[in-house]
Amino acid sequence: MNKKPNILLIMADELRADTTGFGGNPIVRTPNLDALAATSAVFQSAYTPAPICIPARQCIAAGQLPTTCKCLQWYDDLPAGYLTFPRLLSQYGYETVACGKLHHVGPDQMQGYTKRIGMECEVAQPFIPGLKQPRDAFSAKWSQTQEVLRATDTVKTFHIRQDEMAIAGAEFFIEQYFCDPFYGRNTPDVPLLLTASFNQPHYPYVADPALLQYYMDKVTPYENEPLFDHSFLSMYAVDVPHQAMVRATAAYYAMIETMDSYVGRLVSALTRAGQNLADWVILFTSDHGEMLGQHGVWEKQKFFEASARVPLFIHLPGQTEGSGVTSNVNLCDLYATICAQAQIPLPKDLDSRDLTPLVQGNAESWDNESVSIFDGTNIMIKRDMLKYQYYATDNTEVLFDLSADNTENANLIHLPQYAAAVNRFRQRIRHFGFTRKENQHDT
Repeated sequence: MNKKPNILLIMADELRADTTGFGGNPIVRTPNLDALAATSAVFQSAYTPAPICIPARQCIAAGQLPTTCKCLQWYDDLPAGYLTFPRLLSQYGYETVACGKLHHVGPDQMQGYTKRIGMECEVAQPFIPGLKQPRDAFSAKWSQTQEVLRATDTVKTFHIRQDEMAIAGAEFFIEQYFCDPFYGRNTPDVPLLLTASFNQPHYPYVADPALLQYYMDKVTPYENEPLFDHSFLSMYAVDVPHQAMVRATAAYYAMIETMDSYVGRLVSALTRAGQNLADWVILFTSDHGEMLGQHGVWEKQKFFEASARVPLFIHLPGQTEGSGVTSNVNLCDLYATICAQAQIPLPKDLDSRDLTPLVQGNAESWDNESVSIFDGTNIMIKRDMLKYQYYATDNTEVLFDLSADNTENANLIHLPQYAAAVNRFRQRIRHFGFTRKENQHDT
């Protein structure tokens, strides 16, 4: 058996797929990510399993969609001892180390990692019935209007300080693991899974003053965009002055550049430690995107491309050239991909597919579908260029054809030329536990 490769998984939070250099953005500066992407397969149609933080991250760890791992809502966590991919790798001899954000809220804060570095750790304890309850997480949440209006460069928020501790801890760990200049107890021959996960560019929109100023006259915000005619897709509308939109958008871009600088520090630390990253498996992604004012709304939760599509690139050992992959994939697929590269057999009951053939340019037998589920009530299935959505709360459907309308402004659900495809989607959602009520518009 060949030596198991080291694996580096880098994650941002709330990063749109179109706000990096390698993703085609001409304004934002992401030189470190772009350099890694240059020798990677860049996935142009990668989707989150859940367009909201905590369920998305649990699904990635579990290699399962929300309806499989039962992480449907914002505060749902995996049960203690769940067979996450870091837990499986640790059982096969990997050192598994997480620096930064995992967003677990249950009692098992490690979920398979052998080390956690940083200051992001939170356990949600059950309350005693009958006692006055403390303020819950939702009551402390500002509106998105307030988030946009509060965009600033004058406060270093807690989530930024968490990122700074995560990257500093990662640098220290890398030196100790591969070199250990003091005790000489380094273990470079033990295969390593190193996860570096950052809060930025998740709101609050707070940025380095110089970077914020740099982007202020360069960004063009999504402004005065009409709301989509759907009760859920038009939620979190924001109506603020022009300058506030510019400032929040500039801060978002500035946070992306800051996050990219952390990636540069990771690469430098590994290089100083004698590592050749060409020999590593490297994956970069985000848990979901950010509407950023597009379609008149901010935040995530939506199945619009801005929210549900995510950046993703994968570098395999020995890969020297970059490529583009247009196939529909899902972040649940990272589990099977990582296991394949680590030469570890897959457990049963996963919603995960090995992306290695796509990285290597073979898409002939790929099932070109990706699924995203929100709150247990909304589901999106993307097959080829058609994106179907079902909303159980009001029994509504939306269909986009991205080959005909990549702006996602037209709901094509009742057009006769899409009737056969819509019927197939209606049958497909039953597999994920969604039961749609028939109505007079059915074909």
